[in-house]
Amino acid sequence: MGITLSTRSIRTFVLRQGRLTEGQQRSLDLHWSKFGLDVGKSKFDLSSCFSRTAPVWMEIGFGNGEALAQMAQAQPEINFLGVEVHLPGVGHALVEIVERELTNVRLIRYDALELLEKYIEAASIDRLSLFFPDPWHKKRHHKRRIVNAEFLGHLYPLLADDGILHMATDWHSYAHHMEQALSLCNGFRQIVDEPQLSSITASRPTTKFEQRGRRLGHEVFDLAYIKA
Repeated sequence: MGITLSTRSIRTFVLRQGRLTEGQQRSLDLHWSKFGLDVGKSKFDLSSCFSRTAPVWMEIGFGNGEALAQMAQAQPEINFLGVEVHLPGVGHALVEIVERELTNVRLIRYDALELLEKYIEAASIDRLSLFFPDPWHKKRHHKRRIVNAEFLGHLYPLLADDGILHMATDWHSYAHHMEQALSLCNGFRQIVDEPQLSSITASRPTTKFEQRGRRLGHEVFDLAYIKA
């Protein structure tokens, strides 16, 4: 199971090697070959990876995978591609996939920016989900936030026509940062129509990060953009 830490000097994550439980390790040993995708020398043919042609929703930073698994279970007609660097989270996601008997999920353990830049085919992603990414709330760390011009530049050609970028955060300053970054990118139009926005946000399960934020009194912001 490969992972790159990237040669860039500024990374959007810190790799924390938490302890794997026995169940997570067992799932990695038994089920990675079926549900995991290892990066090679060429771009992924996602139809082949899923053994079918269907809309693809990618979630970057799926954490423990519970929200990803819930979405996949609720929408079996969609192919779900989860990207995460932390091994215990990947192991937990595999546990969820197997327990729910899901067939429409594939996982990649890799630096998301490297993945978007080099290994995803153009116009192959119908929706990109970014739920509660690390806010890097200290001002000196804002340069590490994943939503920036580089990220959007890599993402834009990978989205299908009318593809959607759906982001959620419980940090007001990060929501403002996201809006500023998207306003400078001519390729995206913000979705503000309430019925359409509600339809998009309804597909997002409540994550543990959202629950923690709400307990702390944080407001949750859902932002959705469409490829113009």
